[in-house]
Amino acid sequence: MTFSIVARDAGGAFGAVICSSSPAVAARCVHLADGVGGVNSQNITDPRLGPVLLERLRRGDPAPDALRALTEETENIAFRQLLVVDAAGRAAAYSGEHALGVFGHAIGDGVVAGGNLLASAAIPQLMVDRFEDSEGDLELRLLAAAQAAMQAGGEAGPVHSAGLSVVRDAGWRVTDLRVDWTDGDPIAELAGLLEVWLPQRDDYVNRGLNPSAAPTYGVPGDE
Repeated sequence: MTFSIVARDAGGAFGAVICSSSPAVAARCVHLADGVGGVNSQNITDPRLGPVLLERLRRGDPAPDALRALTEETENIAFRQLLVVDAAGRAAAYSGEHALGVFGHAIGDGVVAGGNLLASAAIPQLMVDRFEDSEGDLELRLLAAAQAAMQAGGEAGPVHSAGLSVVRDAGWRVTDLRVDWTDGDPIAELAGLLEVWLPQRDDYVNRGLNPSAAPTYGVPGDE
C-alpha cells in the first residue's frame, strides 16, 4: 500500500517522500521537525505515532532507542511500519509482523526506506541506494529514490498519491508538495510540481524571514 523514504542531508535538512494506492498519503504519514528529525508512520497508519517519536527525539533519545521504546509500549504496533532519522543521522525502522503483503525496510547512513504491499522485497534497499548515489538538493535526491522504486515495480497495485516534504532551518516545511489523488502517475506529477517549486523555494523562505529584502512576487500590483 505504501513505499517511502526519510533522510537527513549533510546540511542538517530532513525530508521524506511517500507514495501509496491510498488517497492523501502524505497528509497522514509524514512527520518532520527542524533540527530534530523525520518520521514516516505507515501501514494501516496511526498518525499519532509520528509526533510521539519526534518528541522522544527532541528530548535527545537516539532514533533506535526512541523507536524501541515506542514499539514496546504501543498497542497494535504489529500492524504498523515506522521509519525514523534523528539529528545525528542515526536511522531506525520497524516493520510489524502484520504489515501488508510483501514488506520490509532498509537503512543507510542518515536514510531509511520501507514499504508494504511491494512488488518486490528489494525496493527499500533500491531506494536507499539511489538516494545515496544521487547529488543535489535533498528534494531531488528523494524524488530520485521514489522514481527508482516505481521503475522497479513500486507497489503490487496502482499508485494514486504521493508527497514530498523537507524542513531545513526556517521553522516550517520549506518544501511541501502533494498529489493527493490521480489516476495517472503521481510521482511524475510530483516531479512536475517540484520543477516549478524548487527555483522559487528560497525566495519564499526569504519572504517569511526577511520580507523587506525578499524578491517581488512578480504579479500585477507588485512591480
